[in-house]
Parts: sequence; structure tokens; C-alpha cells
Amino acid sequence: MNQNNLIKWDLDLIRRYDLSGPRYTSYPTAIQFDPKLSATDLVRTGQQTADLNTPLSLYVHIPFCAHVCYYCACNKVITRNRKKAQPYLDTVYKEMVQLSEWYSNDRIVEQLHLGGGTPTFISNDQMIELMQKLRENFKLLDDDSGDYSIEIDPREVDHEMLKVLRDIGFNRVSFGVQDLELKVQEAVNRVQPVEEIADVLNESRRLGFRSINIDLIYGLPHQTLGSFTKTLDTIIDLDPDRLSVFNYAHMPDRFRSQSHIKTEDLPSPETKLAILETTISKLIDAGYVYIGMDHFAKPDDELALAQLSGKLHRNFQGYTTHSDCDLVAMGVSSISQIGDVYYQNEHDIALYSAAVETRDNAIKRGVTLTLDDRIRRAVITQLICHFQLHKKDIEDQFEISFAEYFNEELLELEKLTGDGLVVLTNDSIEVTPAGRLLIRRICMAFDAYIPKQSPTKGFSRII
Repeated sequence: MNQNNLIKWDLDLIRRYDLSGPRYTSYPTAIQFDPKLSATDLVRTGQQTADLNTPLSLYVHIPFCAHVCYYCACNKVITRNRKKAQPYLDTVYKEMVQLSEWYSNDRIVEQLHLGGGTPTFISNDQMIELMQKLRENFKLLDDDSGDYSIEIDPREVDHEMLKVLRDIGFNRVSFGVQDLELKVQEAVNRVQPVEEIADVLNESRRLGFRSINIDLIYGLPHQTLGSFTKTLDTIIDLDPDRLSVFNYAHMPDRFRSQSHIKTEDLPSPETKLAILETTISKLIDAGYVYIGMDHFAKPDDELALAQLSGKLHRNFQGYTTHSDCDLVAMGVSSISQIGDVYYQNEHDIALYSAAVETRDNAIKRGVTLTLDDRIRRAVITQLICHFQLHKKDIEDQFEISFAEYFNEELLELEKLTGDGLVVLTNDSIEVTPAGRLLIRRICMAFDAYIPKQSPTKGFSRII
């Protein structure tokens, strides 16, 4: 099937519906997490509602970076002092032991992800020790069949470390590239020659990493349609298995490092839209499948195959094939999803460390899902992953009448049908090619926590 036929670029619709809204890596979203909820109660509910026969997904947050990238909105600690890593890792190991006692139950770890920050900030020996500790506390696979990935700054890795990563069980890598234009790189304090990127990518491929992702960002200072097109052409030649192309949200009041970026250097909204349109078109023409929102993958990639078979899922790590996994996260600011519970650790590294030392957990805030939350989560997940929903699937799963339960939501969707974003039938909801780019807005119709007719605060713009 021609992917270009599945996406329709309608500038008038984009301008009309490009409000702010959630990315729906969870529902309820993190903005609903409550710091007043008891950590003990959250853990107990998680244990009681988790399916102990399903596998696990693990996430470890390594917050350290040797250099600040001005655009970054991640939870990070900027330092060149590598000695700071070990005390933090020791704290993570203490948290890990407790998490294992709560949730492991000999469940197989199908997915593992190291994020940051810069995970490769830590040394080879520390990386080996981290994996050893994970294997001691959780049942990691040893036959290379798991989905074990790590985020990598190409400036912070060499061939030796790549070999170590492969030897200890990682089989997926994600390289942060963002842009290849020198003027753009200088403006965001992230200069990395394409030769350096190509070198570590080719070495990863030689070592047998089975999936290579590249992250790009559009909307950075000094980007033009022409310059980003050149970046895309080069990236396509590098032939990654997946690409994530994110929209830069300029919020210097919230993220101090972004104050180094001059507003007048940012591309206009019109230029950003032109860049996005060209990006989608070029990647599809190059053979990639538009998974949704920011993500593209080759047709034989597991993400594309999962979407084709109706098994794609979405969680705090983005699109994933592991819909049946509870997500056990460790480290500062990390977010777990256990059964009917989401919770997030302390954002500040000192508070995180003190919390683990004094009370055996670092939980700062969380939410326990109601039945209504679970119903709406199932609807939103289905739409954002597959662009269609069969009402009977939800009715059978939750023993409800879809038309009665979502009477008001369906009335709102009828307004979107007039603009050609969705097609409603008695049996299904189908997102049109024009609606796929605005899928977040469509999902917002089922969000019980946000106003229906006004822009939402605290979220990035949809496009």
C-alpha cells in the first residue's frame, strides 16, 4: 500500500486544530499525577492489580551529561565530573532491590531501556556492573531475544563501548542527531560531524545491533526547509531502521538551558510546517512507514509489523510492541506503570537519593486508575496506535454500550467528521488521512480531564 495515500496534508485543518495537547504516552497523563497520594498505597495497588503472568519492561534513567544541549527538556545533571556517577548508581541499586521484591516474581524482562541524560556517561565497567545488578534482581533474557535498547550521544561513545554494550545484552541503539547543519548545531551547543555519526552507526551495524534509531528535531534555530532537507537526505543514506522526528517546543521559562536560544533565530511557524510536510513525504518516499506522530520505521521493523497486526502499544517510552508488560522504572524522575497505577520518582537527584536511603522508595506523585480511566485509556491507545477503533472490542472488554457510554464524545467527534478528520459508523471510528497528523486532537475528545473547547496548558502543540 502506498503510504502517501494514508496521509493527507491539509494546511487549513492543521492551522485550525494545532492547539496544545497531550502526547498520550499515558492516560491519565502525568499532569494528573497527585503528590498527595501515599506511596505505600500506590505500591500496594500496583501489586494487587498487576498480572504476575505477564512479562516486564524495565527503564533506568541515567541523568548525567558532560555538555548541555540548549534545546533539551529532559531531566539531566550537567557535569564533567565522572565520579558523580557511582554514588548515583549505588542508590539506583538500592532502589532496584526494593523494586525487585515488589514486582519481579520471576517475570521475564522482555524490554529494557536506558535513557537520560546520557547513559554512556558512565564507564564501561559501570555499565557492566549495572547490567549485572539488573540480572541479579530481574529475570533478563540471555538469548538476545529481548528488546534491550539504549540512548546514545554519538559524541559520547567509541567502538570499545559499543562492543561492551553488545556483549552485555543490548541489541538496539538510538542515536541523538537532531540536525546535521553546522550553524544549527552551534546554536544549540551540539556540534557533531556527520562522519562521527556514520562511524558509530556503521560500527553498531557491524556488531549486530538489530535495530538502529536516529532522533531528529525540527524547529531548531537557523533551520530552513533547504537545510533540513539536506539533513534528511544524509540520514536516509545512513539507512537507520527507525526515525523519530520531534517538534522543538521553545519554553525557556520552564527549561533554563533554552534561554540560550534566541527566539528570533527560530524558524517561523510556516517554515516548521513546511519542514514537517517535507519530512513526512521524503521518508515515505524512501520506504519508511509512518507509524504515527513523530515515528517512522522500515516496513519489516517490529513497530511497523505490530501496527499492521493490530498489536502496537504506547507507553512512556513511546510506541512499543510490548502491550502486555508492566513498566518498572528506576532512577531520578522515572515513571512506572504497574497494574492500575502510574507513579513518578523525585525529580531532583538529591531528593531522589535521600528518599531511597530513608524510606526505600523515591515516589513523588502518582495516580490510581479508575474503571473510567481504563476504558478511556483503551480507546485512546487504540486510536493513537492504529488510527481506527472497532466499538465492539471496547464493549466486549469492558461490558459497556459504546454509544451510551461515549454519547457526548461521539457528538464531539461528529464535529470533526465535518472537517474530514474522522469517519464514524455504527461499528467503528476511522481516522482519515487528514486526521492522522492531528491524532492527538482526536484522542482529546475522549480525555475526561481537559476542557473540550479550549487550548490546554502544560502540553506542547500538536504539530
